[in-house]
Amino acid sequence: MAEKTSNLKHAFSSWDAFKDWIQVPDTALDQHGQRQEGRTWSNEDLDPTPPEKRTWRWWNYVIFYWGLSFGNWTLGATMVGIGLNWWQAILTIFLSQTISSIAMFFNSRCASVYHIGYPVVGRSVFGMYGAYYFVGVRAALAIIWYGVQLYSGSALLANMLRAVFGHNYTNIPNHLSSSAGITTAGMLAFFLFWLIHMPFTFFRPYQLRPFFWAKAIIMLPAIWGLFIYCMVETKGNIGLGHLKDTSSVSGSDGWGWFFIWSINAGMGNTATLITNQPDIARWSKTRSGAMWSQLLTNPIAVTLSASLGILSTAAINNKWDLTLWNQWDLLDAILTHHWSAGARTAIFLCAGCWLISILGTNIAANMIPFGSDCTLLFPRYLTIPRGQFLVECLGYAICPWKILASASTFTTFLAGYGLFMASVVAIMICDYFLLTRGNVFISHAYDGSRDNKHYHYTFGVNIQAVIAYIAGIALPFPGFVGTLGPHVSTAAENLGHIGWLLSFFVSFVAYYVLCLVWPTQNQRLVRQMGLRWEEISHRELIAADGTVITESQEGYPDQMSSGTGYEKDARMVQDDVSKGHF
Repeated sequence: MAEKTSNLKHAFSSWDAFKDWIQVPDTALDQHGQRQEGRTWSNEDLDPTPPEKRTWRWWNYVIFYWGLSFGNWTLGATMVGIGLNWWQAILTIFLSQTISSIAMFFNSRCASVYHIGYPVVGRSVFGMYGAYYFVGVRAALAIIWYGVQLYSGSALLANMLRAVFGHNYTNIPNHLSSSAGITTAGMLAFFLFWLIHMPFTFFRPYQLRPFFWAKAIIMLPAIWGLFIYCMVETKGNIGLGHLKDTSSVSGSDGWGWFFIWSINAGMGNTATLITNQPDIARWSKTRSGAMWSQLLTNPIAVTLSASLGILSTAAINNKWDLTLWNQWDLLDAILTHHWSAGARTAIFLCAGCWLISILGTNIAANMIPFGSDCTLLFPRYLTIPRGQFLVECLGYAICPWKILASASTFTTFLAGYGLFMASVVAIMICDYFLLTRGNVFISHAYDGSRDNKHYHYTFGVNIQAVIAYIAGIALPFPGFVGTLGPHVSTAAENLGHIGWLLSFFVSFVAYYVLCLVWPTQNQRLVRQMGLRWEEISHRELIAADGTVITESQEGYPDQMSSGTGYEKDARMVQDDVSKGHF
């Protein structure tokens, strides 16, 4: 303790001392010549996940995705809101989630095999410098969504505070101006929910398995309990007849366009999760544990949860003549109609379970990805926990209540940003499965020099991938702009409505065709080496600190420091290769 106190005092003695204090320790990849021109390309959390941290098995992923997907209570309202009736909404949700899960299935393979996160996968596909854009965009949007989820969860905490304190909470004097977009009572709930997030910023994903288990378990009584109450309160009179029908929609515009639009809208809630798969799958103990688990779990959990949300809120709205769809407004309405000790206790427990659900979603969909992105953007200073702490601070600083209260076009932009990430996912999947045969040269993903024959590409950027990315967003982009206010043609609107699906398939095909005609240097090398499917992944080098490094059959990193045992490990693996042990 005395030594730590002394180090802390020394850290604040000068700027240079402070920088030395906060710098992340070198890893094996740094120590063996991967740092060029004062820049580091490696980091404890950026490096491949070592074996002792690969603790997630297939059942952990089942629990994780069940807890994450079973909280989609309001997705059904989205489907009804665009013009579907209740059974069409349920069918569309199932189909959209099946498509999402297939994309998640393929996008998790690379990370499951090589145990690398989204930033390093991005380096291998988009280039050592090109990856900065695709990681930076995701990081910026994660900040916004993190704050928005914080604000949404604070509404549930407000339910809990009202259930406990009643008018002593709701009648807290408001000392904030109307332009603030939030009341003093609302700010209190937001601050408390923000504090609840704080302890989780210090954990890495592999350490959060117990939390995700708890989240999945407590969601069951919360959702089923609220559904049972709504059925009992309304005596099963759901009143679905007042929901919209699509007969007017399918006439002039055509059912085909509308159906694809509804599928695309249904994928909105998983667009982020599709992109973030590598940051979750990298902790898998097996190569397929993160793949099949979500493929079977996600569509069922989302469809069931959304269906219960449709039936419950439709029943209450029909009886009480309301137009409520989200759970916090529904819980607030129940308190208003049944102000008793039993009702207050039930609402407190139900809101608490929902609160943990949103907390888990925010951690998985925003906090962990941002922490992962920080390891690439600032590898010398930020690890995953430090990045998570940073987004915790930034999520408060952006004042999400102002965004939601006064910037409807901005929230529309957030809802449609999946259009831009669909192209990224398409290119990563195409490159891995069709063009490089599942071979990723790990050590080269930490080499930013021009000598990097695999991932330097053209000045550090994969030009073919950039062209395919632009092609993917070009067609639906005018329609997307139309949703922000400007008038666009009907054709542009239709293309914008199917943004994710259109972007994905256009970028996938464009990248594949372009690389057949004009392959990248890395793709040419893979062909010249005659590598079979994921052949490189079977040749692993365990460095002195336990880091797993895979390399091409041409050999291991050229620059190796002496005295660390690294050269001995390299020779052992190379001897095994020559003897046919792999």
